[in-house]
Amino acid sequence: MKKLLLSAILAFGIVTTANAEVGETHIEDFDFSFEGPFGKFDQYQLQRGLQVYTEVCSACHGLRQVAFRTLGDEGGPHLDYETVKAYAASNFEVYDAEKDEDRPAIPSDKFPESGLENAPDLSLMAKARAGFHGPNGLGINQIVKGMGGPEYIASVLTGYTGKEKEQAGTTFYENTAFPGGWIAMSPPLSDELVEYADGHNNDMYHIAEDVSAFLMWTAEPKMMARQRLGLISVVMLMVLGVLLYFSNKKLWRDIKRKS
Repeated sequence: MKKLLLSAILAFGIVTTANAEVGETHIEDFDFSFEGPFGKFDQYQLQRGLQVYTEVCSACHGLRQVAFRTLGDEGGPHLDYETVKAYAASNFEVYDAEKDEDRPAIPSDKFPESGLENAPDLSLMAKARAGFHGPNGLGINQIVKGMGGPEYIASVLTGYTGKEKEQAGTTFYENTAFPGGWIAMSPPLSDELVEYADGHNNDMYHIAEDVSAFLMWTAEPKMMARQRLGLISVVMLMVLGVLLYFSNKKLWRDIKRKS
C-alpha cells in the first residue's frame, strides 16, 4: 500500500517544485457535498463520475484497488447487482490465469491497472495529494477546507492554459494547478465531452467535479460509515460525561456537606 501511494505521488508530480514562469500553483476550492463532518457523497454525482472515468480516464488510468462489486455499496454509486455485472462485462476485460486468456470482467474482479506505463493508478490519488496547505506548513487551511485531494484533481483537469512546449522529445502543457507548471498529460476534458443520461450540466468544470468526487470515493469508500460511527461515538461520550458528572455529584454530596 505504501509503495502504491508513493508511486501515485511521484507520478502525479507532487514532489516537484513550482516553476518560476507560472508562479504559485492555484487550487480551486470546489464545493463538494461530502465535505464537513455531516457531508455525504452524492450518489448521482458518483454515477456521473463513474461514467466520466469509464469513457475518458480508463483508456490510460487504472483503479486496481477497486473491485467492481463495490459500485453497488451503499454510500457509493449504489448500482444494483445486475447493473454492476453488465457494466463490468461490457467495459472491461481481465486476464484469467486459469484459462490463460482474457475474459469479460465480473463483479468480484478489480478494475484493470493503468494502460500506459507512465499513467498513475487513480485508486488513491484523492488521498495522495494535499491540495491545501497553511503558512509554514502548519496546515491551517486544511483544518478549514480539508486535505483538498479532489480539489487538486479537479483543478489540474481544468487548469490548462493552452500553452505547450517540447522538451527532450516530450510535449508538455502549461497547467496552473500542477506543481512545476507543466504536465505531460494533454488536456483530457472539454465541454460536452460526456453526455449525461440525467441531463446534468456537462461543461468541463462540472465533468471535472464529477470525476474528482468519484475518485474521492474510490480512495475513501467507507467515508460515510466512518463519519456516522464518529458522530455516534461523540454523542455516546457526551452522554457518558453527563452521567459521570452527576454520579460524581451524588457520591461526594454527603462528604462535602460534612466538610
